[in-house]
Amino acid sequence: MSETRYDRLDAATPMIECRGVHKHYGDYHALRGIDLTIRAGEFFSLLGPSGCGKTTLLRTIAGFEDISDGAILIDEKRMDEVPANKRPTNMVFQSYAIFPHLTVAQNVAFGLRRDPRGKAEKAALVEDALAMVGLRGYGNRAAHALSGGQRQRVALARALILKPKVLLLDEPLSALDRKMREQMQVELIKLQRQVGITFVLVTHDQEEALVMSDRIAVMFEGEIAQLDGPEALYARPANRRVADFIGVMNFLPARILGEKDGIVTAEAPGLGVVDLPARQVSRANPDDDGPTIGFRPETMTLVGPNQTHSQPRETNATIDEVVYYGDMTYYDLRLDGAAAMDGKARPVRISMRNVFGRDVQDVGTRTRLAWSPGSLVLFR
Repeated sequence: MSETRYDRLDAATPMIECRGVHKHYGDYHALRGIDLTIRAGEFFSLLGPSGCGKTTLLRTIAGFEDISDGAILIDEKRMDEVPANKRPTNMVFQSYAIFPHLTVAQNVAFGLRRDPRGKAEKAALVEDALAMVGLRGYGNRAAHALSGGQRQRVALARALILKPKVLLLDEPLSALDRKMREQMQVELIKLQRQVGITFVLVTHDQEEALVMSDRIAVMFEGEIAQLDGPEALYARPANRRVADFIGVMNFLPARILGEKDGIVTAEAPGLGVVDLPARQVSRANPDDDGPTIGFRPETMTLVGPNQTHSQPRETNATIDEVVYYGDMTYYDLRLDGAAAMDGKARPVRISMRNVFGRDVQDVGTRTRLAWSPGSLVLFR
């Protein structure tokens, strides 16, 4: 079997290490003992809501913020006394920080102003950097005349021309419209593969992190709640708070009936009794009312009249709401028996892709829901 990118990353040496990193702003504890290793050549994301500490952590890696305790190493060297301009990193800011009075080439060459190389050699480096981000021939254009996507590319070229070991990206796509943002996500992935250096992205956009990253650290309140690959993070969240933050997940109250040989038997209203192995059991939040069972909208299948399915389980339901999105239709359903446990009827959301030959079902329709216990996560 040939070696994959993930095999190479697993074997890669650490590029960034955070060892027990704390950051205080007076009485406010912004980072709470961060332990983290980012590998050489990895596309890594720091994901979390506003105020969780992700940008603070990025700025401590860059050297723009001092840490209160712990250590940060880049390429196996401690950064304690190394100022930002001496670290092997460069940053692309959310605002891009493009100088409007300069041309594109002058913006890209700005970091080379103290470089001893000659004018012709610098010009060649600028052209190479612009070609790398798809802006070959744009050097003489006025920076103020560029679109948002073009400004973002100029900021990338300016950061990469210095050939850093680590590129730090502070929500670089947040100012772009949806279509341009999706296009730039793909281009950033290709660019990172091309240059082969470590990218560290800060974002609050869960979809963006899942699309672009080799691994993701989900942060809440200055701590890392889970560090995993996109698929593991989405399918097997470490706790309910992560599950609730990443994408959409339905939650139903559960009753634990027993546990034997690593298998937990639980019951959920509308789904019945299920046996779940340890890999499908995660932690609940401290303020939860009790155990819950969660599942993603796309893991269950709405079955039309006279249709068959291959799932091991089936549940009857009533459609309460239908939202059509073109490629997808979202249904809010009431499962039969869903209120049996605590008297509260909780609708669940199911997503179905609108493939040829599949009709959109109407509000009020009695329908069937096909599913597998393998799609469930128990939070206890």
